[in-house]
Amino acid sequence: MSINAVLNFYKPPGMSSAQAVGFIKAMTGEKAGHAGTLDPEAAGVLPILIGKATKISDYLMDSDKQYLAEIAFGASTDTQDAQGLVVKTGTNFPDIKSLHKAVSLFMGEVMQLPPQYSALKVQGKTAYQLAREGKTADLKKRPVRFDEISILSETENHGFLMRVRCGKGAYIRTLCHDLGVSLQCPAHMRFLLREESAGLKIEDAVMPEDIREWYTGGKVDSSLFVKVENMLKYLPFFEIPDALRFKAVNGVPLPVYEITDMQLGKGAKVCLTIGKELFGIYEKTDSHFRVRVMLGTGESKKA
Repeated sequence: MSINAVLNFYKPPGMSSAQAVGFIKAMTGEKAGHAGTLDPEAAGVLPILIGKATKISDYLMDSDKQYLAEIAFGASTDTQDAQGLVVKTGTNFPDIKSLHKAVSLFMGEVMQLPPQYSALKVQGKTAYQLAREGKTADLKKRPVRFDEISILSETENHGFLMRVRCGKGAYIRTLCHDLGVSLQCPAHMRFLLREESAGLKIEDAVMPEDIREWYTGGKVDSSLFVKVENMLKYLPFFEIPDALRFKAVNGVPLPVYEITDMQLGKGAKVCLTIGKELFGIYEKTDSHFRVRVMLGTGESKKA
């Protein structure tokens, strides 16, 4: 039986996001992808999309994320984390009061310059590939959003533990670097744990050994996987009436008034079902729902 679902995977440190996807491909025998890169030395929640779930990647990438991170003052690195080469040192170590004040300047929407060692594509190559070749990628500052930056405690060797909740595209190691610049003391990210992504929480994450056990046990425990419809529950759901089933199966736009009387703005995204089956993600035009992602077959029967 094919798997079309999302796995709340706990990526351990030392495994790249691509390696995590390869591991799940090997275990499930299905195509797979992830919804948001996690640095190799970081750990935590990596949503892995399996089978038809790979189609909803764009609808999960925009979700908020939460991290537990440690910032270390005294040195900045070329990668902005503890794995890089030290490029600058300093001893103007801030106290927790100064850090609280600096953090307040980064709340809300700010402009952030992505790190040279990142997976962003520039002229067909990733920025980190160019960096390894001794080249500088032409990266531009872009808006990112920080909703929460809480300083939790002071740690050894001029470090601080903090919890960060942010929107799409924000780099926590760049936040650490920029805090160092703001406080006039070079800094880098010493540790990173992703606690939440796309609504998936770390306390529910599936460990690599759980997947190996599932594989050797005959692949019978479906409770490890999250249904696609559960990942999209932030969207409104409506049922396609029997009279429109043939049109839906053939990709024809569906009249909004025959499906719902809810007031929806142009461009609104909805999930439409046929019987108990999630059929697709649709976008509202002036008067119709147009399919954006086809997920079902239309063969579902009503309960």
